[in-house]
Amino acid sequence: MADLTDKIIVVGAGLMGTGIAHAFASSGFPTVLVDTNGEALEGSRQQIEKILDDGVKLGKVQPDAAAAAKARLTISTDLVSAAAGASLLVETVSEKLDIKKAVITAAAPVLAANAVIATNTSALSVTEIATAVAAPERVVGMHFFNPVHKMKLVELVRGLATDDETVARARDWSDAIGKTSIVVNESPGLTTSRMSALLGNEAMWMLQEGTATAEDIDTALRLGFNHPMGPLELGDLTGWDTRLSVLRYLHSTLGDKFRPCPLIIKMVAAGRLGRKTGHGVYKYEGGQRVPASGLKAGAL
Repeated sequence: MADLTDKIIVVGAGLMGTGIAHAFASSGFPTVLVDTNGEALEGSRQQIEKILDDGVKLGKVQPDAAAAAKARLTISTDLVSAAAGASLLVETVSEKLDIKKAVITAAAPVLAANAVIATNTSALSVTEIATAVAAPERVVGMHFFNPVHKMKLVELVRGLATDDETVARARDWSDAIGKTSIVVNESPGLTTSRMSALLGNEAMWMLQEGTATAEDIDTALRLGFNHPMGPLELGDLTGWDTRLSVLRYLHSTLGDKFRPCPLIIKMVAAGRLGRKTGHGVYKYEGGQRVPASGLKAGAL
C-alpha cells in the first residue's frame, strides 16, 4: 500500500505536471513540483489552487481539505535539492529523449534508495529512458490523461527491465490518488494514443471526403458511442501538430493504416493547430468554441 508520508516529486510545470501534482497533493502526499521556469511554476501553483477552490465552491471538496492540499504542495526550481529522499519521481518534461534522460540522471542519486522513477511519456521508449539510471528495473511509464483531475485512467508501461515490484508500487500510488490503472507492455502508441490517433485520423479522412460535417462526425461519436468528446474536438484540444507527430511515428513503426490524412498536414502547415491557436477544425474565441464553425472539406 502507498504510504502518505511518501514524498512525491513531479518534474515539469506544464498542463500534465500541474494536474499530476494536484492529484498527489490533494490525495494526502507531500508533493514538490519542479521546473526551471519560475513563472511557469507560480502559474501552475495558482492553477492547482483554482482547481481546489472550484471544488470547494461546487461542494466536492471540503474547505479544510483544500487548505491542507495547498499546504502539502511546494514548488522549486532546483531539481536535485527537491528530489532528495523522494519515493516517487514523475517526469512530465518535453517529449525529447535527451531531456527526459537528463532529468532522471540528475535526480536518481538523491532519491530514496528504492524510489520509483516514472515517465509520463505517451510515445517514447521507457526502455531507452531507463538506460539513464543504474537501476532500470525501477523505471516505469505512468501515462496520465488531461485534464488529470477529471480523467480516471493511468497507463502503467513496462519497459524491458521494469520489475513486478515497480509495477505493483506504481499501481498502489495510482489507487491512492483515485485512478484506475492498466498495465501495458511497451509498444508504439501504447493503447490509448494508438486508438485515439487512429480514430482522429479516420475522422479527418471522413471530413476530407465529405462523408459528414465536422459537427455531425463529432456528434456521432458523442451520442452513438457515448464518448465525452468527438474526435475532431479532441484533436483541436490536443493540437493537430501533436497529433500529426504521433501519426507520423506510428506510421513509421506500425504501417500504412496510420498514414496521416492530408487534411491534417495541410492544417498544420496553415498554423491551424486547434484551441491553442484559436483555430483548428473549429474556431475559438476567448477559449470557447464558436458555434457552427466546423471546417468544411476543401476550405483550406
